[in-house]
Amino acid sequence: MLWAGRMRLGTVGILLALVHSAAACEFGPVPYRVTGIVCRMTKPAALLCKLNQETAQVIQAAFRNAKFPNITGERSVRLLGKVAYGLSNIQVNDLSIEQSEVELKENDAIDIAIKNVTAFFKGTLTYGYAGAWFLQLFHSVDFEIESSIDLQINIKLMCQEEQVAADASDCYLSFHKLTLHLQGDKEPGWLKQLFTDFISFTLKFVLKREVCKEINFLAQVLANFVHDLAANFVRDEDIGLDISLASDPLIKANYLESHHKGLVMYKNYSDVFSDSVYSPSLLTESRMLYFWLSEHILNSLASAAFLDERLVMTISGKKLQELFEIEDTEVQQKAVQLIFQGTSYNDSVAKVWSLTHPEISLQPEGTVVKSLVAVEINIFPPGEEPLMVLYMEKEITVTIQAAYAEKKLILRPSDSRTEFKVFKCTADLSEDDQSIRNFLQKMISVVGIPEVISRIEPALTSLMNSKGLHLFEIRNPEIITRKGYLIVQLDFSFPNHLLLDFLQKRF
Repeated sequence: MLWAGRMRLGTVGILLALVHSAAACEFGPVPYRVTGIVCRMTKPAALLCKLNQETAQVIQAAFRNAKFPNITGERSVRLLGKVAYGLSNIQVNDLSIEQSEVELKENDAIDIAIKNVTAFFKGTLTYGYAGAWFLQLFHSVDFEIESSIDLQINIKLMCQEEQVAADASDCYLSFHKLTLHLQGDKEPGWLKQLFTDFISFTLKFVLKREVCKEINFLAQVLANFVHDLAANFVRDEDIGLDISLASDPLIKANYLESHHKGLVMYKNYSDVFSDSVYSPSLLTESRMLYFWLSEHILNSLASAAFLDERLVMTISGKKLQELFEIEDTEVQQKAVQLIFQGTSYNDSVAKVWSLTHPEISLQPEGTVVKSLVAVEINIFPPGEEPLMVLYMEKEITVTIQAAYAEKKLILRPSDSRTEFKVFKCTADLSEDDQSIRNFLQKMISVVGIPEVISRIEPALTSLMNSKGLHLFEIRNPEIITRKGYLIVQLDFSFPNHLLLDFLQKRF
């Protein structure tokens, strides 16, 4: 029997080793060279999450969803012979948690200590006195078990199928109290003492095994939940980012960090990145959460947006009027008359689009965007055929500083430069050509570029909010640009209902 038990344990050990071997990810010799996105959570964020309503709900879910098997056994008792017993329908009746502690162990694990967990279990106790050939005096009584438990969980982060996986199998339950209450305490005191004595050891073992198994399962479910949440956040229709791991997750004494490829995924678009400048020294530990993004990611996203024909906009009516009436001068009046030929702004449309994918360069002064842009104005005179009256191609370079406040993305353009590449107008400009070009260049710089950016701001804000960003309480966010990369650093509060909604749907 002992040999068979060892064989079963050996088989389980081999299977676990095979699973971990198959799950391991292989990375190149230079750990960060393909890193496009980094997420760093510091110890203050971990401490914030250590014992809030969500943590309690997760632990409660582990206890409540643990499948406790029926417990059976028998014991020889003087004068009574053998006493056979069985505990069935075991389930958690009530649970409360007093406190918890979180510690990040460098290059090892996340230690979570849940102290003074008071748990009440209920079920049915069946017992009888066994004679030589049969059971006699068969009885059944409801029971309640009052327990006081300390729970120690050591969570290790690893790479499994190129995403972060959580291993919480290193789990311990310490019982400070385990008291058996029979229904109404009407049974004889010796019977209660008898079952408390020889059931407690088996019961402790079963509770520890099943609760820890459920916690380990929940840890992986939550890791998958976070991964799916992040993957959904960085995808919009056909454009998305590959957030598979670029290296193993990193745990230090004051922070934990994950490194992701960040390659753009779009139809047949092929994205390659192998010269990342990331180093852990580029991020500090003073804020709760950090995101590091490479310049390559922004360029690839711009390319995908261009290929998806998203870099197109139209302007008409009042907005078009505001563009052309930035000043009341003789040159402006001539330009309006020559271009629109008496047609109202409501019967005119300006189309603006990018002719090539924008080039993005991250610099200390901001995000520098350079693009070849076309502008086409068409008029629709009543009763006549539509007519294209102006076509321009301009190379535009603009520096943009980004911020996030009051749950909105704010983009501030500065230092814009424009250069005409193509200029076609159906009207005969003759000697007015240069003055009208100068007016149009001023119009584009002063109100045209801000108008385009004012369209991008709410569009990106709406996109991020559709992914649930507005549910987070973000405090003092900073968007910092450096040569070749961008850093977002912030403090935050986790949405109270997000994890609870997930647990309710999952269980």
